Amino acid sequence: MLIAGVGNIFLGDDGFGVEVVHRLSTRDLPDGVQVRDYGVSGMHLAFDLLDGYDTTILVDATSRGDAPGTVYVVELDPVTEPSGPVDAHGMQPDVVMQLLAMLGGHPGRVLLVGCEPASVTDHIGLSPLVAAAVEVAVEKVIELVEVCDVPGHSR
Repeated sequence: MLIAGVGNIFLGDDGFGVEVVHRLSTRDLPDGVQVRDYGVSGMHLAFDLLDGYDTTILVDATSRGDAPGTVYVVELDPVTEPSGPVDAHGMQPDVVMQLLAMLGGHPGRVLLVGCEPASVTDHIGLSPLVAAAVEVAVEKVIELVEVCDVPGHSR
């Protein structure tokens, strides 16, 4: 299992995923779970997904129209074939999945633990509502690890 924090820390709440995986890196997780900060490196994440993870949990700030700080879990549909040109510098989950398909890989199961941002403007630091949601997201990811099959981990 791969837990991948994504986002740009220089765009306020877009740094949500990076902060969540930073906190997760201090937690005791099963041996089969890898926690990584990808920041804005979608190409790096796509290449790492070629390793064939059974489950990937992406953690990111993603607008869905909810109140800022709302944390949610969404299962993403796999992309099996590229649908055209992609921006290799993009970090949105759909861009990463397109890159992976172009490389001939398959992501396995992909879950997104998202948070509704309040502000994604040029500044460093999370807004108070999103900062308060970080620990909620950490606990949500830990719950997902518990219910997913991680080799060598008993539930």
